[in-house]
Amino acid sequence: MTIRSVFKSDSSRAMPVISLLAAMAFFLAPQVLLSQASADDAMHWKIGASLIGSPKYKSGFTRFDYVNADAPKGGRINLSAGGSFDTLNPVLAKGELAEGLGLVFETLMTPAQDEISTEYGLLAESISYPEDYSSVSYRLRPEARWHDGQPVTVEDVIWSFQQAVALDPKRQFYYQHVTDAKKTGEREVTFSFDQTNNRELPQIVGQLMILPKHWWEAKDEKGRQRSIDSTAIEPPMGSGPYRIDSVSPGSTVLFKRVDTYWGQDIAVNVGSHNFDEIHYSYYADRNVEFEAFKAGETDFWIENAARRWAKDYVFPAVRDGRVVREELSNPYRSSGVLVGFIPNLRRDKFQDMRVRKALNLAFDFEELNRTIFFDQYQRVDSFFYGSELASSGLPQGRVLEILEAVRDKIPAEVFTTPYQNPVGGDPQKQRSNLGKAVRLFKEAGYEIRKGVMVNAQTGDPFTFEILLNGPTIERVALPYVESLKKIGVDATVRSVDQAQYTNRERNRDFDVIYAGWAQSMSPGNEQFEYWGSQSAAREGSANYGGIADEAVDMLVKQVVFASDREELVAATEALDRVLLANQFVIPSYTSRVARIAYSSRLVHPDPLPEYGIGFPTIWWSKDAAN
Repeated sequence: MTIRSVFKSDSSRAMPVISLLAAMAFFLAPQVLLSQASADDAMHWKIGASLIGSPKYKSGFTRFDYVNADAPKGGRINLSAGGSFDTLNPVLAKGELAEGLGLVFETLMTPAQDEISTEYGLLAESISYPEDYSSVSYRLRPEARWHDGQPVTVEDVIWSFQQAVALDPKRQFYYQHVTDAKKTGEREVTFSFDQTNNRELPQIVGQLMILPKHWWEAKDEKGRQRSIDSTAIEPPMGSGPYRIDSVSPGSTVLFKRVDTYWGQDIAVNVGSHNFDEIHYSYYADRNVEFEAFKAGETDFWIENAARRWAKDYVFPAVRDGRVVREELSNPYRSSGVLVGFIPNLRRDKFQDMRVRKALNLAFDFEELNRTIFFDQYQRVDSFFYGSELASSGLPQGRVLEILEAVRDKIPAEVFTTPYQNPVGGDPQKQRSNLGKAVRLFKEAGYEIRKGVMVNAQTGDPFTFEILLNGPTIERVALPYVESLKKIGVDATVRSVDQAQYTNRERNRDFDVIYAGWAQSMSPGNEQFEYWGSQSAAREGSANYGGIADEAVDMLVKQVVFASDREELVAATEALDRVLLANQFVIPSYTSRVARIAYSSRLVHPDPLPEYGIGFPTIWWSKDAAN
């Protein structure tokens, strides 16, 4: 699962909240700085794992503070999704997966939304790990059940792990340091690691989605053998609070609450899963999707277009109070982000850092922000933008020490020039920026002939295609293309549907894409997936641009194995500076608020959790019976 839209600006699509949470659970796995235990209690069982120190909630807690324990159950919520889907198999890295499967399947642990990088037992009632983090054990809840009433077993956990790493290259890479999964007790499973002191590993294993082995190995109602390594539209069985009631392939999915859900009264679920039905409808066009929301056909909308937020919420349902609008910073308080145009470094034309810097000089954010964004956005200037991990100024202290160790492998300007995006916004500034871009192209071996930027030796023109996932970003990309034409660069824009985009991105069949990465407040193993040399060569990884840099690899390793929070922050800032100096991305923009609109029939707790909006998990309907 790639992270392209985390309540961000006018990005290629705004992800539905359910898949956002699932995506963040997988890719934003925080580095777990668990409290140290003495040698004689190194295997002490705990109810949760936390970023720093001890979890907020102690053994015996009855609910999360931010939920309404008395929220009524009932009612239906209608949601929308973009594109289409052709599979309900949540493990296989093929096809277009339907939204909402996190309602059906569960993980060993689940996050708290009022703490940073803290998880508590869901299918597992407790977690244990040795002092050197060489393994982790989970003890399953005895009451955990599949929807057919059979217990969730250790065998299910081991089988789910084996299938995940066998069928999904991303998970294979993500869990590459997990060497074994064994049954070590009646309800106990232990995962062994091939390295020690990687504090993140115990927690990311807890994010493993658990599937029923017996269901997937059985035959369906028509006597056909099921296969976990094939796409499938048959509604799968899970252990979660919902089951799939009906499916119209590519069009709709209806989830119904399971009245006999085993976990409805455990502390992490109290006040949650309140809607009786959750219905998804799919739309190929974002504008049509919004019209459906305006007409009351759907109940919740995440806005990703500044103009629409500023101009288009004057329809009757808003005026008479049937639609509520809110801007919420909650989802951004524990995360950072980078989003922008990503050149494919596997193409020779993008190998030269001076070329990539020139492409950044041609992007006039200030003009876009003034003319089409209503000054709602900020330019991204860090790979960890919006978090305390973002670098600024010149390196000092421990950050400088870390960078000195790789001085001969990184751009010299890391030590001399703070990173700053070019500033445009008026003709004079943009002319100056384009002039600098032309000089950089010349240094890289290009020149303008008859108005065309060409390779000075071969005469080949410098051209490239910007591949977009739908038309939303066209109004950003097209002005960028016009700016590039002023210096003789022939760029084109191509918008394709979700399936085409996914296939081309997975196969690296692109010049430039518009995408991004979300970041937790405690980065760890996912940094190898984002920037590591190994992931650059692997099809379908989140290293979209193909970054393969020795110094970056060394710095990522320092992030992953940071001994404490101070070292983690310093290593991350060092990594950020090197990524920025290499001009691997043309950064675009973001807004640090989630713009949401929803039916007045929906209610959420007030206040919402510090680090999330909890939708739809802790929301409820006024239509529900009290």
